[in-house]
Amino acid sequence: MLNYLKINDFALIENAGVEFSGGFTVVTGESGAGKSILMSSIELLTGGRVERSGIRSGCKQYTIAGEFTIPPALLPEISVLLDEAGIEFSPEEPCLQLRRVIGASSTRNFINDIPVSAKLLADIGGRLIDLHGANEQISLTVPARQLELLDNFGELAVLRRKYTGIYTSLKELAAKKAAFEAVLPNADEADRYSLIAGEIDRISPAPGEDAELAAKQRLGANSRMVLETLNMLCGMLTENENGIADQLGSVYHHLSDLERIDANLTAEALESCSQLQSSVAELSALLAKLSEKVDLDPETLTIVEARLSEIHTLKRRYGPTLEQVFDMRQKAEEKLTQFRDAEKQRKEFARQEKELDSSLLAVAAELSTARKNAAGKFIELTLEKLSAIGFEGAAMEVEFSEIPPGPSGTDKIEFLFNANCGEELRPLRKVASSGELSRVMLALKTVLADADAVPTVIFDEIDMNIGGETANKVGRELHALGKKRQILCISHLAQVAARGDHHLLVAKSTVNGRTVSQVTELTDPVPELARMLGGGKSALRHAAELRESLKKEQE
Repeated sequence: MLNYLKINDFALIENAGVEFSGGFTVVTGESGAGKSILMSSIELLTGGRVERSGIRSGCKQYTIAGEFTIPPALLPEISVLLDEAGIEFSPEEPCLQLRRVIGASSTRNFINDIPVSAKLLADIGGRLIDLHGANEQISLTVPARQLELLDNFGELAVLRRKYTGIYTSLKELAAKKAAFEAVLPNADEADRYSLIAGEIDRISPAPGEDAELAAKQRLGANSRMVLETLNMLCGMLTENENGIADQLGSVYHHLSDLERIDANLTAEALESCSQLQSSVAELSALLAKLSEKVDLDPETLTIVEARLSEIHTLKRRYGPTLEQVFDMRQKAEEKLTQFRDAEKQRKEFARQEKELDSSLLAVAAELSTARKNAAGKFIELTLEKLSAIGFEGAAMEVEFSEIPPGPSGTDKIEFLFNANCGEELRPLRKVASSGELSRVMLALKTVLADADAVPTVIFDEIDMNIGGETANKVGRELHALGKKRQILCISHLAQVAARGDHHLLVAKSTVNGRTVSQVTELTDPVPELARMLGGGKSALRHAAELRESLKKEQE
């Protein structure tokens, strides 16, 4: 239930705070006073489409905030939505604070002062408020909306979700089939991938082989220069006269001469010289072994270069890296497997499709039967309500047509209606005037009240284009509906407004040279009812009598 609404700088409303109660609340005021602004504020607060043009002149933004009490029936699903969004919520204190701050270029949404997405706000708001304006009445003529109302009445949400799940699976399977066929190679492509795989397998390179062969090729191509350099270095170290080894021997000899004079003087130098002689000998032996690894065999070099050329060909065609060559080999294998297994996969798709089709048609038949069973009671109750609001001779039926399986099943329905006894039943969209649509909507909402968990229902001028005794009957039904839900209704009819449990007056005035709209709860609605009846003393007496007679009727 909506408890409180706060509006700042929205259109004609500079600053307004409105408290709401349960039951039937009527909203009245002169045309243009701002009643629609009040209703638009509630719609915006619960996730409606943002209107940036609503920013009051001279202001940077407008703010709409409200408090809602969550009824027990909605606590589980509201709790899940809030928990998923990380918003703390205690069922023991089932109140939510919603707020929207709308500027010229940005919108901020809050639940319990936690920033949230517009989608979450709409998901929550859609469960709290059911708003019916002129557009909603027009939507009543759309077969898809009529089917939705019938499903709501029949409490078929679980069965419909079951059907929708299967239907969605079929669509996903069709998408998989299309994706499979889109990437499936044809015979020519399969031949090409087979050639690719064969070429790579024939050469069969090993990981890193290209780098290893390149190193061997460089060494083989420069083997003469490498051997000459190694031989030269061995000569410099140990093999040539006056080489490093000989010179170190001379150094050692001279140090030995000095040792005879004073052993302590050269002991450390002799040890270091001896180590250097050992190191030079080890280095010379290492260089000699390196020489043995250098292959001067031209035939071996030719083999290396031929192998390297093959690998370079693969890299040029499928690389440029050897890793990409391996990737191409894997892709070729995958494509060939797809081609070889295509018929097997198609048969599997066909099996799944047949199974899903069978399940879909079975659930569709179950759903259709349930809808037809619900339609009789739905029409019976709707006609009772229509009779109570002035359609004593009206007739109504639900016409079923079978259609190919779609998102909502295999049923297309049409509400057939006539407002006058003896006339032919025709589609509601073709025969109902705007006033008649308003009353049909009211009848449907009254019938659906027990099946609908939405705690607050708003009717925007549902009494349009009616009057007299019919207005009395519409007011009576709205008041009765208010015993089950919080009802807010914009009205221009005194007969309807007089039945309100609570009465809000929207009026505009000039303050500091600017027009502002204000909302006031009337403790005595009689003067406003008199205005709605035309004004004057007789209207005032009529309003007082009307109010008094309705009080007695409701006691």
